[in-house]
This record gives sequence, structure tokens and C-alpha cells, in this order.
Amino acid sequence: MAKLVVNQEKISNIEELIKICPFGALENHNGIVEISGACKMCRLCVKKGPKGAVEYIEEEIKKIDKSLWNGIGVYVDHVNGEIHPVTYELIGKAKELASKINQQVYAVFIGSNIASKAEEILHYGVDKVFVYDDDELKYFRIEPYTAAFGDFINNVKPTAILVGATTIGRSLAPRIAARFKTGLTADCTILDIKENTDLVQIRPAFGGNIMAQIVTPNSRPQLATVRYKVMTAPKRSEKVTGEIVNCKIEKGKLRSGITALNIKKKDTEVGISDAEVIVAAGRGIKSEKDLELVKQLAKVLGAEFACTRPLIEAGWVDAKRQIGLSGRTVRPRLIITCGISGAVQFTAGMNNSDYIFAINTDEKAPIFEAAHYGVVGDIYEVIPQLIEKIKMAKEA
Repeated sequence: MAKLVVNQEKISNIEELIKICPFGALENHNGIVEISGACKMCRLCVKKGPKGAVEYIEEEIKKIDKSLWNGIGVYVDHVNGEIHPVTYELIGKAKELASKINQQVYAVFIGSNIASKAEEILHYGVDKVFVYDDDELKYFRIEPYTAAFGDFINNVKPTAILVGATTIGRSLAPRIAARFKTGLTADCTILDIKENTDLVQIRPAFGGNIMAQIVTPNSRPQLATVRYKVMTAPKRSEKVTGEIVNCKIEKGKLRSGITALNIKKKDTEVGISDAEVIVAAGRGIKSEKDLELVKQLAKVLGAEFACTRPLIEAGWVDAKRQIGLSGRTVRPRLIITCGISGAVQFTAGMNNSDYIFAINTDEKAPIFEAAHYGVVGDIYEVIPQLIEKIKMAKEA
């Protein structure tokens, strides 16, 4: 880190110094020059101002002893002991990363009456499952869960921790990052690790126009969240390997300012995230009523209907049907895109599908680079033919 320091005694003309800054970051407060948040660290005030009036000081970065931090941790996301499948996907990635640096894979399981569920995690090749089973952890409340998670980090010292980008994960990971003053990269699409255990976190940035590569070399643990359906879960083994470590934490540390009075279960919704087959509509749809054509194709295939962001913004489709960076990540066996150009924002949410079938009038559309099969044509001509062919095949 670096900073600018103003030496007031070396300033002979305050107004002349203030004029140097093109961003208006130098301000006169009763004869005292102060630097505001508008400063861009361009250092023109250092170069063109009176000698020594403003100094650029590079602060020494304290190096962390990376050898004290070992293993890749995974937060076990669950509701009442029912483990969210994103956990197994993260275990798969954790095993891959750990093998590169010859370290172990840990899972941290926090909740109440969950001890009997912990063994299931061992079927996926985790070396140790650290279980925090306490009545105070029955419902997710940020303070006690953070305390338990923090206890795990302090005792185990994992070099990196992967958290699912679920409702709970998005709440818990930032709190942990703030408590340990470490970095957190959200919604990673690619993860890798260097020999020195620095986690390479890659995610789309600036609206998906670039892929940012993020490293936190002087902070531990390293934290990353990953959406469901982005990574690949390992196959469940019948053989149990690894061990369960039952952890205890002081009751006082599990206190919370929140009391859960009643929990009402939300109605289960059939969404696009778990769909095996999806038919998605894009800008090629000319009007809201024309969506029925795409929905008809989805119906004959027994598929879920989805769309891109412009149709959501137009108010034609419920936001829960959106695929992409600002929507849902999907991984179906088959996805048919209808009139979708294939911007990075969209393809990042579906490019891990087993088969991608694209229909677009523009043969140079980016979607064809991601697609396994493509048809260059008008969706208003192609879709009716597809529907007819599918009906005939079913009847046969």
C-alpha cells in the first residue's frame, strides 16, 4: 500500500499547489492542505509542487508465512442437514487444487443434529470433516455461524476456502473475509492454484467484457464463492475415507442478537437451475406474444423455458428464468438457444451444458463458438419445423 503525506511547513503558496491537482483532490481547510477521496494517486502534486510539500510513501507490506496455512477447505452448505449439491461440486474442485500442492481437503459442517449426516461427505474423498453440532446453530444466524467458522480457521488454518454462492454462502463468506482481513472473490468461474499455494481466482468483470484474474498473495485464508452448476462434482464412492472431527466451541461465542421465532418452509419451485433440458429465448424474439412459440418447443421437449436479460428488462419474463451472470447458472444435458447472439454475460451461465444447440440468423454470432450444433436461420421458420419433427418422432 502507498499513501501521500502533506508537509504543511514546506508549502509557500497553498492555492498554487491546489491548482496542480486535475481531480480537485487537494483542499484548503483553514490554511491546512488535505487530500480528499478524489485522489487518483497520479502524483502530479509530488512532481510539480514545491519540493517536499507532498511525499509519496510506499508502505512496507508485511509478508505472510504461507507454510503455516495448509489444506483446501469447503463450507458444507445445507438446510437442516440436507446438503446442497454445490458442496459436492466444490469438493471436486478442492480435491483437484489440493492434489497440485500435495495438501489435504477439509470440510466444515456447521449446524444442529448434523453429526449423523457428516459421514456422507466422506464418500466424496474429503480427508477431514470438522463438525460443529450445537443447538445454538440450529438456524442460520450470522453471528454464531461466523464464530464457528472462525474457530475452524483459527485451529485448522486452511490456505484457501471455497464457499457456495447460495443465499447463506453469500452472507457468510464476506463476514469471514472481513473478520480475517483477507480477500474474497465472488462468483468465480475458474479456479487454479500456484505451487506457492496462491489461489488463482478467475471471474468475469466489467459486465462480462473481461475475465479478471485475482490473487491475494499476502492474505490467508483465501476465500472464493462459486455458483451452483459451475464446477463438476466427483462420483460418490461406496468406500468411506477420511475422518470426522467433532469440534466444541464456547457457548458464549454463539450468542446472537437475532432470535428465530418461527421458520416457514418456502414452496418448492421447479426452476431452470436443475433442469435437464432448457429452451432459451433471446433478442431474436420480436414481441412478447411470440414467446409462445419458444414455450411450445419447450413443452414438446418436456423442457424448462428460459431467456436472456433483455427479455427480463422488457418485463416479458420472470427474472427467475434468466440465464447469465446476473441470472442463474445452468448445466443441462441439452440447451436450445433461440435468437440469442451469445454475449459473454449469457454464455458464462450455460457454457458447461452437455450439448448446446443454437439457432440464429447471423452465422457470425458468438453463440456458434460455444455451440456444439447450430442452425443458421430464422427462428420463426426453424422452430415450427423442429416442433413438427419432434411430434412426428414421438408418434413413431
